[in-house]
Amino acid sequence: MSFPKKGKFFPFGIEGDGHVIDELSYPMVISLALKRSIGDSHSAVKTAAKWTGANERTVKNWFKGKYGPSGEHLMSLANHCDEVMEAMMLLAGRRSLSVSVKLQDLETRLELALQIVRSVANEETQRERLTKRTKLHTVASA
Repeated sequence: MSFPKKGKFFPFGIEGDGHVIDELSYPMVISLALKRSIGDSHSAVKTAAKWTGANERTVKNWFKGKYGPSGEHLMSLANHCDEVMEAMMLLAGRRSLSVSVKLQDLETRLELALQIVRSVANEETQRERLTKRTKLHTVASA
């Protein structure tokens, strides 16, 4: 896949499918992902600046969608922010990879929930056994 000779367009997806991301779309997609993940407050800007080591003014421009992060900054954001990682995968035409990551996260959360349910069930079983022993001990004492 090669870049067009004219304009500032980024080829997207299968060559010849007519879908392109223009220069304004990339910054806006990253901006929306950041806002969805950490909000749109001054503390969110500070958080993203801390993650990336970028100047706060630069990070504010990312949040406004004026410019998008490049290179190391984009990788740092993706490392700390699942929404930015997902946006990157979608922009790169790797929707199936995004779904795979979501399924893996869901599986992890379900395993944790199952552990909690089992823990509660074990506590309940132990409580019932203790209650039965106490009743048997009380009956035997009487």
